[in-house]
Amino acid sequence: MINPTPRVRIAPSPTGEPHVGTAYIALFNYLFAQKNGGEFILRIEDTDATRSTLEFEERVLDALKWTGLKWSEGPDVGGPYGPYRQSERKDMYQPFAQDLLDKGHAFRCFCTPERLDEMREGQRAAGKPPKYDGLCLHLTAEEVTSKMATGESSVVRMKIPTEGSCDFTDGVYGDVSIPWDSVDMQVLIKGDGMPTYHMANVIDDHLMKITHVARGEEWLASVPKHILLYRYFGWEAPVWMHLSLMRNADKSKLSKRKNPTSISYYSALGYLPEALMNFLGLFFVQIAEGEELLTMEELAGKFDPEALSKAGAIFDLQKLEWLNGRWLREKLTPEEFVARTLEWAMENDRLKQGLLHSQSRITKLGDLPNLAGFLLAADVSLTPASFAGLKTSPEDTLLIINTVQADIEKMVEWNVEAIDAELRAVADKLEKKLRVVTPPLFIAMSGSSRSLPLFDSMAILGRSVVRQRLKIAATVVASMVGDGK
Repeated sequence: MINPTPRVRIAPSPTGEPHVGTAYIALFNYLFAQKNGGEFILRIEDTDATRSTLEFEERVLDALKWTGLKWSEGPDVGGPYGPYRQSERKDMYQPFAQDLLDKGHAFRCFCTPERLDEMREGQRAAGKPPKYDGLCLHLTAEEVTSKMATGESSVVRMKIPTEGSCDFTDGVYGDVSIPWDSVDMQVLIKGDGMPTYHMANVIDDHLMKITHVARGEEWLASVPKHILLYRYFGWEAPVWMHLSLMRNADKSKLSKRKNPTSISYYSALGYLPEALMNFLGLFFVQIAEGEELLTMEELAGKFDPEALSKAGAIFDLQKLEWLNGRWLREKLTPEEFVARTLEWAMENDRLKQGLLHSQSRITKLGDLPNLAGFLLAADVSLTPASFAGLKTSPEDTLLIINTVQADIEKMVEWNVEAIDAELRAVADKLEKKLRVVTPPLFIAMSGSSRSLPLFDSMAILGRSVVRQRLKIAATVVASMVGDGK
């Protein structure tokens, strides 16, 4: 089934910090291309205009470059099938949507968000899975024309067969059958004219000549919609491969609420990209004991897509640390080790900014490790004693930390000004003065009440490290609340 020149892609959405799951899927596609003499393409799926930002896109590109992955086509390197950013392809999708409408494979839906919410609530109350009820499916051509003429907002939805099932073969799950009556009448073109993921990714995969689609298993249930679009357009569908999700040791889905998931977190703490990719690559190869230390080239040589497991890839942080330690000790020369250490310390200007902010706060250079060392530390060793000297009660301290932790996830930009504004907004929300809100955060970030300026420190550490330190701080303070301290 391997095409003489397979073309695979990774298509992240720039809506947040780049996730290790993105690196996991990207690595599979990269190794597949390497193994089969194919092409690995990067496409940015930024159809979600409300959440996608150029800053997050830059972070995605930087994170994937840090891992050592290289793509032959993408928004930064160009290629024969560009643009490689979906927002720049907006005008390409409209003719395809009109073709579906003309052939009767899609219809215009004028239902308001309020009507759809009410419909879904009623379905849930009746114990049914929420999906579109087909109200606008029966509008006449004259009614549609009239509504369009008066400027009523509409979306384009796809028609779904009412009987039978969608049967297909997946490269991991084998033969799959999904009843058509469980498939929703998917929105293809949104009210703002932008395509949804389902519409855009099918059209882009076809136009970019993608032969194999390897992605997370969460998309398996969407395959019928995609297969149907390929049929409606009269195109040949790619080979599907749905990879098991990365999971925690307890088999729960890997999420930032339980463990650090941002690629930038592992970079900031001093994990080597070779070690991280080695760790992720072990999910795709069969090896004997003692063969765990593998370069990207060695992973490609041992790569076997036929041997993938549906059981789930366990993100074992202890194993990653073990591999990282081996890479530091066994794979780097002394000269390389020193160079990598300096490169890591200077990442995102961390060391330079830390030194500049320390200058006015020290009496001798020997004060620097205690004052600014937290910027380079993997852990600031928080204990209940760390928070014991605060004027706020443990309950209030926990409230502050939890509120900040939730609110930083909503921030679009991450810089000193944005952090300043966000923490002031938190203080207003909690009806506390800023000077009451900041002391617990000083300790959460640095382990000390005497530190560098808070807003600057948080900006230097980065969102992913700040998120993890707040989570650890919340756990420590919660224990104080439980103990009545």
